[in-house]
Amino acid sequence: MTALKPPIPTRRKKELRTGQVLQTTITVAILVATLFTAFSPSLFSNANFNAMLAQFMSPQQAAIAPVPTPEQIRVGIVSGHWGHDSGAVCDNGTTEQQVNLAIATLVQQKLTAYGYQVDLLQEFDPRLNGYKAAVLLSIHNDSCQYINDQATGFKIAAALANRDPNLSSRLVSCIRDRYGRITGLPYHDSVTLDMTQYHAFNEIDPSTTAAIIEAGFLYKDYNILTSHPNVIADGIVAGIQCFINNENIAPQPTVAP
Repeated sequence: MTALKPPIPTRRKKELRTGQVLQTTITVAILVATLFTAFSPSLFSNANFNAMLAQFMSPQQAAIAPVPTPEQIRVGIVSGHWGHDSGAVCDNGTTEQQVNLAIATLVQQKLTAYGYQVDLLQEFDPRLNGYKAAVLLSIHNDSCQYINDQATGFKIAAALANRDPNLSSRLVSCIRDRYGRITGLPYHDSVTLDMTQYHAFNEIDPSTTAAIIEAGFLYKDYNILTSHPNVIADGIVAGIQCFINNENIAPQPTVAP
């Protein structure tokens, strides 16, 4: 059994209450003195004083930066070789430019449906000069000729000139993860200087996070690239959204050319 404490004498209770009241009175006095010291006398009409006192006593909330809506986010999609040349040409007459444009158009349509502002750009589009966007991605495809049995899959590289390498690394990581999972294509570890030094990277505004993707090899990956461009586009769109929405993804190592 817990021992009971003796009751506090009535006199002591009164002393405690008196001390608490005195402490509260002193606190309010200090607050009022601080207000009079901090502000000029001309401000102390009854209305001003009451308003300032209420503001001073109320808890203040930290300012929260507004989150951009999709309509405020711009994305640039470059359709490789479009408006310039054919790119790789297959034996059946299919050109890389045609395949790139089919995929890039679907990517634009899908991102637009999500509410983003999307520019579909030609290879040497004059709008690339000083272009500002959250993301710029150039879409290409690799050779139509047989190279070897390992010539399958996709490659992706960031712009070496990106102002923030952490952002460009995250863009590459997002696209590499989402694109690989959705398309089922393997990552091909053969990034070249032509990719990392892609001409558009030197034309756009340095604040634009940019990358280039070789979506597949037109020889071994021909079927999925030409017969299932929606799957290819879905993989690219998911990667871009991963980046824009800051979704959780472990950074992938960047392969030196």
